Amino acid sequence: MKRLTIIAVFLLAFQLGRGQLAHQLWLNSKEGQKVSVVSNAHSVTIDLAISELENAWLGNAGDTMYLQVARDSLLKNNGFRLAGDTVSANSDIGILYGVFALLRLQKTGSRAEMERSNPSYKRRILNHWDNLDGSVERGYAGNSIFWRKEDPFTVTKSDIKIWKQYGRANASVGINGTVLNNVNASAEILTGRYLRRVKSIADILRPYGIKVYLSVNFASPELLGHLPSADPLNKEVIAWWTQKIDEVYRYVPDFGGFLVKASSEGQPGPQDFGRTHVDGANMLADAMKPHGGIIMWRAFVYSANETDRAKQAYTEFLPFDGKFRDNVIIQVKNGPVDFQPREPFSPLFGAMKHSSVMPEFQITQEYLGHSNYLVFLSTLWEEVLNSDTYQYGSGSTVAKCTDGRLSDQRYTAIAGVANIGLDTNWCGHIFAQANWYAFGRLAWNDRLSSRKVANEWLIQTFLTDSMRRKGPPFVRAWEKQFLVPVQRLMLQSRETTVNTMTPLGLHHIMSANGHYGPGPWWAPKGVRPDWTPPYYHQASKTGIGFDRTKTGSDAVTQYHTPLDSIYNNLATCPENLLLWFHHVPWTYKLKDGQTLWEGLCRHYDKGVKQVREFQQIWSRARGFVDRDRFIAVRKKLEKQYQGARLWKDACIQYFQTYNQMALPSDVEKPAESLRTIQANEFRVRIK
Repeated sequence: MKRLTIIAVFLLAFQLGRGQLAHQLWLNSKEGQKVSVVSNAHSVTIDLAISELENAWLGNAGDTMYLQVARDSLLKNNGFRLAGDTVSANSDIGILYGVFALLRLQKTGSRAEMERSNPSYKRRILNHWDNLDGSVERGYAGNSIFWRKEDPFTVTKSDIKIWKQYGRANASVGINGTVLNNVNASAEILTGRYLRRVKSIADILRPYGIKVYLSVNFASPELLGHLPSADPLNKEVIAWWTQKIDEVYRYVPDFGGFLVKASSEGQPGPQDFGRTHVDGANMLADAMKPHGGIIMWRAFVYSANETDRAKQAYTEFLPFDGKFRDNVIIQVKNGPVDFQPREPFSPLFGAMKHSSVMPEFQITQEYLGHSNYLVFLSTLWEEVLNSDTYQYGSGSTVAKCTDGRLSDQRYTAIAGVANIGLDTNWCGHIFAQANWYAFGRLAWNDRLSSRKVANEWLIQTFLTDSMRRKGPPFVRAWEKQFLVPVQRLMLQSRETTVNTMTPLGLHHIMSANGHYGPGPWWAPKGVRPDWTPPYYHQASKTGIGFDRTKTGSDAVTQYHTPLDSIYNNLATCPENLLLWFHHVPWTYKLKDGQTLWEGLCRHYDKGVKQVREFQQIWSRARGFVDRDRFIAVRKKLEKQYQGARLWKDACIQYFQTYNQMALPSDVEKPAESLRTIQANEFRVRIK
C-alpha cells in the first residue's frame, strides 16, 4: 500500500509538472528583469504588487518603479493611473490592479503613458455553482476548489495554495467578488461549521481585493431555525435573518452579500407564502443594509403554465420597478431564456428604469459544448453589452443601462457563472481560460473589443519567456503564424458554434443528456413542455420557429420601439434571430435568395467545415506552442469536429421528418442515420 501511495504521489507530481504552463493561466512570466520598487504605503496587498513587479518586469534592467497611494478625485472604485515610472491609486487594491495592468501592457507591447482606468462596474463577481459535497453543477473542470466531501472542514495547505492562485488570477483582471456556492443553495451554508470555512477563504482572498458572497436558501428559517414558516413579512422570520446576517458579519466583517434564487425551478421563495419578489428581497436587504451588504435577486423565473417562457421574467419583475431597496440588484441572464448560443438580449435591460439591474453571463459552457468545444464567449458578451435597448432613445445600450452611465445607481454589478474547478488547467479546456479572462476584462471595461481581449490573452498565455529570449525574428514569426490565425479562430468560434447547433434563431434544442449534443426530438410523456426542444422549435410540415410576434406570444412588445416593430416584421427581423421571433415556412426566401430549408442545411454544413478549418489552423501552430498544450487542444478540437458532424446529421434528418425536403446537393451527406443517432443519444461522451 505504501509503495502504491508513493507511485500515486509521483504520478500526480509528474502530471502537475507537465501541466504547469496550463495551470499558470495567463500569468506564466517568472523570469523578469531586475527592478527596484519604491512605495509610500505598506500592506500585504502592496507586498503582492511588489512581488508581481519583481517576478515579471519586462522593462529595462535596473529600472525603478514608484507605487503611490494618494488622493486622486478622478479615480473611482479602486481605479488606478499609470504615468511613466509611477503607478498611483487611492487604495492598495488599486495599486495591485495598476501593477497587473502595467505588466499586461508590457507583455502585449502597448504603451502605458498617462493611462487612467476606472472600472465600469463596482462589483465584478464570479458565481460558483459549487455544492457543499465538492461537486459543481454545470461544471466541466473537476470538483470545487472551495468545498469537498471528505474532511470538509479542515483547511489544508493545498486549499490555501489554490485559493491564493485563484485570488491572484482574479485580481489580475479586476474581479473583486466571488459567490462561493451554488444558487440551488443548501441551507447548511449558514451553519457555523461552514461559516468558519467561509471565513478562512475570505481571509486568503482579502489581500487580492476579493469579497466573498453566499447563495442562500430562502427557506433557511424553516430548515435551520425550525420556524413554522419563511414568510418574509413574519416578525420571527425577519428576526431570524437579522440575527443570522449579524453572525455572518462576525465571521467575515467585509462580507459582500447574498445571491438569491427564489421561486424558480423548485427553489423556495416569497411566492410560496403569498408574497412578492419585493417582499422577499427587501426583507433581506433591510437586514443586510447596516453592514453595507447587497442582495442579488435573480430574475430567472418561469412556470409551467406560461405560454412563452421567454416572457415571464419581464412580466413578473417590471411591475415592481422602483420598489426594491437601493441595495437590491436584480440579476438578469443575458437572454430571456437560458444562456443559449444566441439569444436576443433580455427585455428587462432597458425596461427597469428605477431599479438596479446587473447582467449575468455564463462563463461555463452549459449549452455550448461544455469544456470540449473551443468557444470564445467574449464575442457573445460584447454583442449583448453593445445591443441597443432604446431605453432613452438610440444609444441606450445594455452596458449603459447597467453600468450607471444612464442612471444614478448606488451599486452596479456584473456576474459570470464560473467555469473553474480542480483540473490542472482550471477550466477543462486551455481556451476556456480565455473566457474567465474575458469576463474579468469586460467587467472592468465594458467597452473593450473582443479582438483586443483575445490578443491580450493569447500573448500572455502562449508567448513565454523562453520564446521571447529567442529574439525578434522568432517573435515576429510567432505573431504571423500563431497569433494572427489563432486570434481569427477565436473571434469566429462563437458564430461557428451557432452554425453548429442553433442557426437562424433556433434555441434550446440540446439533448436532455446534460444539455450536451443534439436532441430536437426529446419530449417524453409527463415532462413539462418548456423543458423539451419541440416547445422551442415548433417544427411542423409547413415550417419551423417560435411565433413571438404580436399575433403569437406577443413577446416582441416587451422591447422598446423601434425594436418591437423590427422584430415583429418578418422582413426586418435580423436573420440570426428569425426563428426566435417567427414561425417561418420552409420555403421562405432568405435575403440571399435561398430558401429557409436550404439556409438551415448550409449553416449546419458550414459549422462542420469551420471546425475542420480550426483543426487545420491549430495543426499549423505546432512549432509555436508547447507540446502538452498543443496535444490537449488538438484532442478537444477532434471532439468538437465529431460533435459538429453529429449536430448536422441529427438536426437536418430530424427536420426532414417534417418537411420531407431533399438535402441541398452541396451539403455533405449524413454519416449516420437518424435512427442510429437517436439510439445512441444517451451514450454521447461528454468528457
